[in-house]
Amino acid sequence: MAGLFQRFEPHGRGGPRIREIPLRLVMPNLITVLAICAGLTGVRLAFEQRFEMAVAMVLVAAFLDGIDGRVARMLKATSRFGAQMDSLADIVNFGVAPALVLYAYLLSDVGSVGWIAALLFAIACGLRLARFNVLDEDLARPAWQGEYFVGVPAPAGAVVVLLPVYLIFIGAFEPSRTAALISAGFVVLVAFLMVSRLPVWSGKRLKVPGDHVTLMILGVVLFASLLFTYPWVTMSAGVIAYLIFLPLSARAYSQRADREEAEAKRRSEA
Repeated sequence: MAGLFQRFEPHGRGGPRIREIPLRLVMPNLITVLAICAGLTGVRLAFEQRFEMAVAMVLVAAFLDGIDGRVARMLKATSRFGAQMDSLADIVNFGVAPALVLYAYLLSDVGSVGWIAALLFAIACGLRLARFNVLDEDLARPAWQGEYFVGVPAPAGAVVVLLPVYLIFIGAFEPSRTAALISAGFVVLVAFLMVSRLPVWSGKRLKVPGDHVTLMILGVVLFASLLFTYPWVTMSAGVIAYLIFLPLSARAYSQRADREEAEAKRRSEA
């Protein structure tokens, strides 16, 4: 009987044992776990008909899941375990949670049509994340293309897809079968944008001039104040502005590609 309950060695028999881990190495994983908890709690709140809190928890999950990788890099705490855990958490927080909250609140009014739209969004999110992981390992891409996402990123998609809910919260229209049908079409559109080849400027390499830092700080404070005071109006305006930004981003990418191609042609002729 004693052989059935041998001590478990996490790295295999005779392998190294982890005795102490610095807190900074654990912090990104804790943020990821909190993000999963927030996303799943949002689903529970939706089932309990507490929809404003449900949407808020999904947004919190998207925010936390969006910063855990940056925190890991800032603390120099990146690891293969954290990367795998983050990838698994992304599909829950950016795909499953928003889809289920949307279905529970609005899309269920059109039955199978709403469920298909929710499924398409969740699957599109998974495909988008898989492609991001592959492109992130592609070292052959030109450096300037690293400034752009391929398709709408999953965190942005999770925030954008909830636009019908924000608009209902501010009284722009009432929940109805027609609204649910239109929302289902919008959800499919967002799913398409996520898996499309649309170039979306990431802003990763944006540098703020020194004399504009104060204005930037004031802008962030203003946005945060509006978000906490008028959350759904601010979210609606932000999402609409983002949707307007997408074609402008694609145009900037096209112009940059033309310039790079012309420059490469001049170098080859020189």
